[in-house]
Amino acid sequence: MNKQILTTGLVLMLGAGYSLTAFAQAKPETLVKQRQAAMTLQSKYWGPLNAMAQGKLPYNAAVIARNAAYLDALTRMPWDGFNPNTKDLKTGALPAVYTDAGKFKESADHLQSEVSKLVAVSKSGDEAAVKVQLSAVGKSCDGCHETFREKQ
Repeated sequence: MNKQILTTGLVLMLGAGYSLTAFAQAKPETLVKQRQAAMTLQSKYWGPLNAMAQGKLPYNAAVIARNAAYLDALTRMPWDGFNPNTKDLKTGALPAVYTDAGKFKESADHLQSEVSKLVAVSKSGDEAAVKVQLSAVGKSCDGCHETFREKQ
């Protein structure tokens, strides 16, 4: 009986190990699609905020709060998709993403920090403070794109 339980446990542990390994090794093409999808959604929810910051759309505190919350989640998603096994695929990512990974991570962390600040300030109802923080988020996006993304 004990041998049977031990054997069953060993088989389950090995199976789980192989499953986790297979899951952790997503195809490079899949990683690229996932990171691009996250970036596309970031753009979707950033667009109206940027337009409000520039006065192209009327200020709407409810949209800002909602979109800031979405961006708070979305800006945490794409980074694991920049796995080194994706560097040879044709994408908009410049080689610096992989050769200067530390600076790339700093840029991603900076964006996440600025978006977190936007979430906090969007709850204040202070339109001027929100617009200042929107500018900071935009600069964070632009700074990363200038260094790590092909010109569009």
